[in-house]
Parts: sequence; structure tokens; C-alpha cells
Amino acid sequence: MSGLNEFVEGTPGAQSPEVSVIIPAYKVAPFIVETLESVLAQTFTDYEIIIINDGSPDTPDLESALGPYLSRINYLKQTNKGAGAARNAGLRVARARYVAFLDGDDVWYPEFLEKQLELIKSDGGYDLVYANALLIGDSPWAGKTYMDRDPSNGPATFEALIGERCLVITSGVLARREPILEVGFFDEGLRNSQDFDLWVRIAKRPGARLNYQRTVLLKHRAHPGSLASDGIRSVEGELKVLNKVRAWPDLTSSERATLESTIALRNASVEVDRGKRSLLQGKFDAATSSFRFANDYYRSWKLSLVVAWLRVAPNLLKWCYKLRSQKA
Repeated sequence: MSGLNEFVEGTPGAQSPEVSVIIPAYKVAPFIVETLESVLAQTFTDYEIIIINDGSPDTPDLESALGPYLSRINYLKQTNKGAGAARNAGLRVARARYVAFLDGDDVWYPEFLEKQLELIKSDGGYDLVYANALLIGDSPWAGKTYMDRDPSNGPATFEALIGERCLVITSGVLARREPILEVGFFDEGLRNSQDFDLWVRIAKRPGARLNYQRTVLLKHRAHPGSLASDGIRSVEGELKVLNKVRAWPDLTSSERATLESTIALRNASVEVDRGKRSLLQGKFDAATSSFRFANDYYRSWKLSLVVAWLRVAPNLLKWCYKLRSQKA
């Protein structure tokens, strides 16, 4: 696509927009047109669109889909480095004061930017705001909202983020670009949870202000193969971030207590998922180890019963669990 390459080499105009919309693209060719159209349908129109192809294996289909939009986007290509690196590439060329991060398979409602700009500029201004989302696609939560599944309660502070009282959906974020540059962009060493890592670093800045609204302003898509669809990998990513935070010397006693509580909970929850996976794979020793570890935290009669069944009738337990999973 020669026209595409020519546009990539072009220089941006002198007039800076108010918002830079950054869209990483990896295996999203079937969805990217709907995503782009949702940006182009915004009631607020002073924005630029930056799409970063993160070494996607579906590049021919992706570029074919993007062809009609060349005059309205800034398209970048890089070797596969992960979503964090793709978003960083977008941040480096972004010209606006505010940045919004939209996944290439999610969809904004037309008033997303208008409503989020109202919020981020209100009450003296915020560093970062996020909105609620309708969950769609291949998920048992389809039809519910993000905050039905992952609630946000109380003020959005650093401690609320590490304590999982406030959970941020990346496609719902509008943020000031300056604080992101100050804390050092997304951590490209993390293959997932780079967004969570950035939010907690922003929230820990002196005087940081974050907020959210429960209004549903976007659709968040779940589909097989996405990072978010792998519960174990997602929690492992969160734990890497929490263990990074653990090494920070400036945590208050309350923040450290909250952090340790979350790490203990997340270690237990991921072992439950590992135990289920090992059980289905017939790895009964590994399943027993995982469930015992989790039960040291939960002290659950159900987990105790599972461990007992694994000792006396592991194949029967596997059959029962597989049957239950198929019905779910």
C-alpha cells in the first residue's frame, strides 16, 4: 500500500489538536473499521488519530481495512513489542495536551470524548479520568457493564488502585499527556498489565488527581486470544506490577498494608485458576498443590473437599468438573 507508506512519512500540521487518540493494533483487522468509525462519529471533533501496527500477523488485512481512512489517521508500524510499546510510540508523536487510549477492537459511543473532557476539566482539573463500559463479545459477562464485574468505589486514589477498589478500563481513559511523560511512559518490559502499572505510577505522583464516571461511554469486546481473555496471564501481570510497587520506598504504612493484602489475595486467586487448569489436564499433583496453596488463604470447605477428592478419586473429580464447565 504505497499511499499508506507515504502518509506515514508525512509531517503533522502546525495546529495541535486537543486530544490524541492512540490505538494499538494487533490481530484486530476484523474490528478496526468499527473502532475507527466510532472515533470519527464523536460529537467532539478536535482530535487526531494515531494507529500503531504492533507487528500484527494480519497486517495485509489491517492495511486493507485502513486504506479508506488514510487522510484522517497517522499510521505507524513497528516490530511486535507489545501493547505498551505500541502506545509509547503513539505518545511520542502525539501533539495534544490530552491523550485517549482506545484498543483496536473496542468502540466508543459518540459522546465519549465530549463527556470525558467535561469530567477531566471539572473541579480544577484531573490528571486521568475513566468511564464505564458495556461488555460485549465472547464472554459470560456480555451484556453487563465493566463496573458490574470490576467495580469502582470511593475516590480513585493510589491506594484504591492497588487495593482493587477502583479498576481502570484502558479504552475508557482520557489523561493529560504531561504526567505520563513525567512518570516515564508505559513499561515495555511488561507484556501485559502495562496499563495498570502506568495508572498506579500516575496516581502516586504528589498532588495526583484521578476520577471516573459510571456512565457507560464505550463497548469493551472480549474474544478468544486476547490478553484479557486469559485469566491466569492477567493476574500474573497484575502481580508483577504489585511486586514492583512493593519495592517502592515511599509507601505509607496504610498503602503497604493494602498492597500486601492484595498480593496475598491475588496469589491465592491465581492458584485456584492454575488448579482448575491442571485438573482438566490430568496433572493431579500440580492441581493438589495449587488448591492447597489457595486454601491456606481462603480456608474454604469447598477447596478442602476438592483436595480430598483429588486424593481419593482424581479422575472422577476431573470428569465432574469437565462436565460442569461444559454446562457453564
